[in-house]
Order: sequence, then C-alpha cells, then structure tokens
Amino acid sequence: MVEVVVTGIGLVSPLGDSLEASWRQLLAGKSAIRLQQPFAELKQLPLALIGQQPVYLQALTRLVVSAAIADAGLKLPLTDCGVVVGSSRSQQATWERLARRHDRSEEWLNTLPHMNAIASARQIGASLVPVLAPMAACATGIWALFQGYELIKTGQCQRAIAGAAEAPVTPLTLAGFERMGALAQTGSYPFDLQRQGLVLGEGASVLVLESAELAKQRSARIYGQILSFGLSADAYYATKPDIEGKSAIAAVKQCLDRAQLSPTDIDYIHAHGTATPIGDRHEAGLISYLFPQVPVSSTKGATGHTLGASGALGAAFCLKALQQQLLPPCVGLERSEFDINLVTTGDCSKINRALCFSFGFGGQNAVMAVAKYE
Repeated sequence: MVEVVVTGIGLVSPLGDSLEASWRQLLAGKSAIRLQQPFAELKQLPLALIGQQPVYLQALTRLVVSAAIADAGLKLPLTDCGVVVGSSRSQQATWERLARRHDRSEEWLNTLPHMNAIASARQIGASLVPVLAPMAACATGIWALFQGYELIKTGQCQRAIAGAAEAPVTPLTLAGFERMGALAQTGSYPFDLQRQGLVLGEGASVLVLESAELAKQRSARIYGQILSFGLSADAYYATKPDIEGKSAIAAVKQCLDRAQLSPTDIDYIHAHGTATPIGDRHEAGLISYLFPQVPVSSTKGATGHTLGASGALGAAFCLKALQQQLLPPCVGLERSEFDINLVTTGDCSKINRALCFSFGFGGQNAVMAVAKYE
C-alpha cells in the first residue's frame, strides 16, 4: 500500500512570509487583523492583509510554490511532479479591474480559473503530468490536497505539489459579504460568545506530497503522513449548513473509517471556525457530538478567513503541531459559547494524529487526517 507523506511546506499568511514566521506569531497569540480601507469607495473594515495593499494572486502563488520546493530540498525542473493548485475566488481582482476599464483584450484568457495551476506547472517544469485547479468554496484547500494525495495513491505520480492560494480582498468580494451580513466590524473571534462574523484574509499554502518510498530514498525530512480524507455535500442551501449536520458528520466518519481510526484516536482538531454565528454553532455541535474531549482551535482569529486557502493553511499548521508537539491557540477567543475543549494558549501536548476541517458555502464538507510518520 502506498503511503503519502509531506516533505515540504510553503506558506505565506498575514502573520508572516513563511511557515516558521507565521507559526511563531500564532503560538504567541498574535493576530494580523487590522482596521483597513484599501478601497476608497468602501468603508473601513477589519482585514488581514499580507502587505500594505491587497496582494496579487499570481505573485503569491509563485512565492509559496518556490518556498515549498526549497523546503523539500528539491531542485528544478520537476518534470514528473503533479500539480494541484486551487482557489475559490481565483483571479477576481483582475476580473474586476478589467471590467472597470471595459477591457476587451485577450488578457481575459490569462485569468481563467485554471491558469494559476498552469503557471505553477510551468514554474516547476512539470510536463506530461496531471495539472488540476479545484474550486470548492472554503473547502478548496483540502480538496486540492485530496487530489494530490490521490495522484500518488493511484500511481499517477510519485510526487505532487498541492494546495491553494487566495487573494480575496476586492471591492466586489467585500461588498458581497457585507450585503450578506457575514462580515465582522471589529475582529474575528471564533467560537466566542460575542463573535460577529468573518474577517477576510489573504494567504496561500502549498505542500510537497511524496510517496514514503520516494521520500526515504532521498532521505527527505518528513513533516507527517496523510492518512485519509472525507468529502461530502449538504445539498441544502447556498450559504447555510444543514442544521442537522448529517452530511458534515458523514464526512468526518468517512475520513475516520478510511484511516481505520475512532474518535478517541484523534489528539487535535484544527477547526474551520470562521466566527460566524451559524457556522460556529454548526461545527461546535459536530465536535461535541463526536469529539467532546479533543483539543480544538481555529487559527482564523489570527490569519483572518483565507477562504479557499484556509484548509491548506490549516493542514500546514496541523503538520507543524505534529512536528513540534505544540497546540496552536484559538486566537480571539475570550468566552466560549460552547462546551468543547478549546485551546486558548499555545501549549505542549502529545499529538500523534490530527484532523483538519473545512466547511464551505453550498455545504461542501472536507476533512483531512494527518499523523506523525513512524
């Protein structure tokens, strides 16, 4: 049976320009969320920006792909490396810019949703391999990792880069979420009694996945092993989860069953935790039902909600927790509404297996299990 391991991680978030920098800030309980007004036509809102102005998707993706390859100790070109790079908003910032100037040039063709994945394939010199560009709302990151995992498990590749990038701070995105009443007005407070809603954040994370055999042949450093995934869809409502949570629970159980695990085998859960009233209630209900004692945290109070990239960031933080045996805190939480084991400060803990949750609009549920590699 083919085992899939992670040998490299590239991550950029509002907390820092690398996984290490972001992890240090996260453990210290820091938040990158600040009141910002990047667009004169819109009011000031809390946002988590990487720089002083909204980032460009292509530049952000190129940066994390390069970081992941370097972290894995690989050299280009990687002709036989599969590529899976997703995004839920894709090149929307460019689309809005072109629409404002009524541009009818062929530049539109360079901004189609799959072009970012193609650019990543060109960047690493991949050829004659699958190049995929999943879009599954906020579940995109874990979907991308699942597809990269499947490329290796099915023997299509022995190595793949997989993850997601998001540059969602655009006028239309902000206006849309504001119209829905989903945006917080002061900050992001996952699972808190006084939570207001989500805070948009920029970010990207790409992982180098390899068969364990290939990783051992080249004596690669291994962050951890990917055990399994669970995927489902509510088919209930465009923006609200099914209040009974049956489909989300099914995704979790599917993930556990595939890895031959029980809920008591899980040592940590990286929750989706967007700080929306309905979303957190839905997720907390699932956790209290299946994992009443398991330590839980959401990192969105620190990074903001990076939409499609959030699951890929969460997976990277899970792997870092396994590597360092440290639990990241639920930044922004002061008084929990729910009776679940929420982590409030970065703390040492024995972590052998962890789950990462993503629950996207349209009821798109994605769950990933990772473990220390022995």
